[in-house]
Amino acid sequence: MNRCPMSRIIPSSFAFRPPPLVILYLSLAICLCACGTAATPPTTPVTLRVAGSTTMLPLLADLAAAYVEQHPHVRLHVEGGGSHVGLERLEMRETNLAACSWLPPREENTPQPYTATPIAWDGIAIVVHPDNAVDELTLLQVRHIYAGWTLDWQDVGGEARDIVIVSREDGSGTRAAFEQQVMGEEPVTLTAIVMPSSAAVVDYVARHQAAIGYVSMSYADPASVKVLRIEGALPSPATVRGVYHLSRPLYLVTPGRPSGEVRAFIDFALSPAGQAIVGKRYGRIR
Repeated sequence: MNRCPMSRIIPSSFAFRPPPLVILYLSLAICLCACGTAATPPTTPVTLRVAGSTTMLPLLADLAAAYVEQHPHVRLHVEGGGSHVGLERLEMRETNLAACSWLPPREENTPQPYTATPIAWDGIAIVVHPDNAVDELTLLQVRHIYAGWTLDWQDVGGEARDIVIVSREDGSGTRAAFEQQVMGEEPVTLTAIVMPSSAAVVDYVARHQAAIGYVSMSYADPASVKVLRIEGALPSPATVRGVYHLSRPLYLVTPGRPSGEVRAFIDFALSPAGQAIVGKRYGRIR
């Protein structure tokens, strides 16, 4: 049988071999392609600023540390100043997020100028000096004290001593919440000593046996002050939702709907990991 000359098997000694220079180029091309697929371009650094509530500073510091550990391209700057200051700076676009322990009431038929996302529950603790014999007060007794109607600790079960009232500065979210939930329409007495933060209130009460103050429960250090039972309950992460009377949500506020890295940080605060951090000091939202 005749065979086509082209069908003969070519001996291996005659197999095609590319020139050495071509082999070198091919090797370099393969290497560059492999390196190109493995390499990831660096993420652009992002700076986020949060300003506002001093109540939320311990929580925000913990959340920021955990978030930055997972997202090293993000820089998070946390500042206090009070809830009112946070909203003002947000309006002037000087911060990405406002931290608020209280929100001003919205006028009827007025659109909401911002988006407020609750991330935690806080309790307002009523604190006195550790040597104070009083362990419990009613909301009405607290109102009478802060209105200046009850002047002596003896009138509420303590030793005979003039009551020294400690309050917070104007613009404080804790003060606004306290006045709304305790005082109603009654103003706090003008004889009250005004402090610029929860930490300052605790410091003053810890050094004055006749003093009484109100602070976020996260600042109520049992080694420095005594927390009073209010209507039979103490503030704690377990009681601030439905048991303890002086409770309020804590918010992260944005101008309009949050997006991008701001949205990612809020989502982290609401995630199981973020809420586990919240639950160490405050009541969980989720």
